[in-house]
Amino acid sequence: MEAACLTAGRNREDVTVIAVTKTKPAEQVEELYRLGYRHFAENRLEGLLEKQEALPQEDISWHYIGTLQTRKVKQVINRIAYFHALDRPSLAKEINERAEKPVSCFVQVNVTGESSKHGLSASEAVPFIQSLESFPNIIVVGLMTMAPIDATDVELRQCFKDLKIMQEQVAALNLPYAPCTETSMGMSQDYPVAIAEGATFVRVGSAFFAETEA
Repeated sequence: MEAACLTAGRNREDVTVIAVTKTKPAEQVEELYRLGYRHFAENRLEGLLEKQEALPQEDISWHYIGTLQTRKVKQVINRIAYFHALDRPSLAKEINERAEKPVSCFVQVNVTGESSKHGLSASEAVPFIQSLESFPNIIVVGLMTMAPIDATDVELRQCFKDLKIMQEQVAALNLPYAPCTETSMGMSQDYPVAIAEGATFVRVGSAFFAETEA
């Protein structure tokens, strides 16, 4: 992380590492906590509950990544600080109704148009965000994307660059409910490229656990 930020000419403090702990036992997550990490991500309700039971709650920011079924919103939304996959009106409506306070959300954008990826298309993202004005419990803090697993460095850079441009375009609209100052992009295999292109949150999972899986 430090090397990637140095290469990109950015401050390390400007990039938040989210430890993606899905499928990992609570003991390994506790070790990351002891090492100083305070942002953790899960993609299933069961995993979220297990980790929250095991770790202290007062200084941890929990993130929910991946698809969230509408019927599970009420069980998840008040347990997290950030939601990274807002991508449809029905989900926004349910979050707004179930949340006990405003939730920081990333709108998921399928920048490359892959059929296997969830998310809004580039042309749908801004109109969708504009439609959220009447939902007081949703704050669009940024945009999120996932790059193709087999992308070349050139393709990765273009994917992340496109999301950054889109984020700046939304921020320039000065919407009170959508400050959109953040970009959630980059994972274990490509976070240095994402940082070079302006990522403010990176989602790192397997890189933390590679040694234990060897």
